[in-house]
Amino acid sequence: MACELPSRNRIVAALAPTTTPDEDPHVSGSPSRATARFSASFPTPWHAVAIMADRLEAAGFRRLDERQSWQLSPGERVFVTRNDSSIVALQLPRQELESLRMIGAHTDSPGLRLKPNAAQNSAGWLQLGVELYGGVLLAPWYDRDLGLAGRVHVRHADGCIEGVLLYVDRPIAIIPSLAIHLDREVNNGRAINAQTQMPPVFLQGGEKADLQRLLLEWLEVQHGIAGAEILDFELALYDVQPPALVGIERELVASARLDNLLSCFIGLEALLESDGSQGVVLVANDHEEVGSASACGAQGPFLGDVLRRVNAQLGEPGEEGFIRLIQASRMISCDNAHALHPNFTDKHDAAHGPALNGGPVIKVNANQRYATNSATSALFRDLCREAGVPVQTFVTRADMGCGSTIGPITATELGVPTLDVGVPQWAMHSIRETAGSHDVEYLTRALIAFANRPQLV
Repeated sequence: MACELPSRNRIVAALAPTTTPDEDPHVSGSPSRATARFSASFPTPWHAVAIMADRLEAAGFRRLDERQSWQLSPGERVFVTRNDSSIVALQLPRQELESLRMIGAHTDSPGLRLKPNAAQNSAGWLQLGVELYGGVLLAPWYDRDLGLAGRVHVRHADGCIEGVLLYVDRPIAIIPSLAIHLDREVNNGRAINAQTQMPPVFLQGGEKADLQRLLLEWLEVQHGIAGAEILDFELALYDVQPPALVGIERELVASARLDNLLSCFIGLEALLESDGSQGVVLVANDHEEVGSASACGAQGPFLGDVLRRVNAQLGEPGEEGFIRLIQASRMISCDNAHALHPNFTDKHDAAHGPALNGGPVIKVNANQRYATNSATSALFRDLCREAGVPVQTFVTRADMGCGSTIGPITATELGVPTLDVGVPQWAMHSIRETAGSHDVEYLTRALIAFANRPQLV
């Protein structure tokens, strides 16, 4: 038996961190303060979508349910979620639906996820068995104060099954380093075994049953849930250190999960600040870091399902009408780019090393690891000119591999002409990443210009 959707105050109450960036003297100024607050509240994709949905509803967007019929009106603002970890928000045009300005991002970040039977004992300690989610940079996870967050499904005494968010916002675990005295060669390079060397310590003298007991206690404190049975969970460890502005001029933003919550924040700001005259779509998919092949990932049908339903009501009906809409539209896929690192300048092509605070980065790859082509790149350069922001270009070295984004996948699934851009950052896939505080505003302004642009071609 399924429950009603959890109330909004229950979700929001579960998200508030103990220390907010507003209380942290190291985080101030705009838009960096808002960026930091946003990322601090996003320990998992489910929390990310809950916060985004809350902000959208506060701005007058109406929540849709994929299981119900939709009644849409020109000029309306709506959104829909799938798996509680992916979201599509739409500003419907006031006039006839002829084109859409799509902004894409992803809600997930590399990290450590708990295994289903996570509790394990060693040397008098209860530990948590973990598996790697995505391409985690492992070494920075050592000696960090770790909290726990994610989604838990419970069965209440009346048989009702409910999914709720869990946010343990204090340090409850740590992965201690091995002392250099016991491994004198550690600084000469040592492979890390994720199975045996990454499980965090959790409770001294604890038994395996203590994990279940603690989860139930936390659910009671956060949600008032008592007498329930935990059926399953999707939980992740995260660094509880709050975001900060770093540097003499506070020119840097340091935080967990900037890849790619920074793009989610920027895309949401651009949507909310758009003038409402054009059709605008914000899609934030889960599972990008593991290939996007899921029902709510970019390779899945989520975005296409939503756009087909919208077109059926407000556009030219039929498959031909849908294709015409997609070909008249454009997508800007936003995912952070590799900034030139001052200690590793040789890792970049000499002519394509983006600088922090140098503006958004157009990402190019001849082998289609990025979806950018000269036509979509020209559009973005013109948007940056219009918004008065600088623009940069990234191409990986010819002797190195290249990552990818939701851009090529979405372009393949929908056929929409697409561009890959991103804010430059350091330490991608680390537990704490660094970006330029000015670049947040630069990309936001460019995307607002995109959202308001009357003609795309």
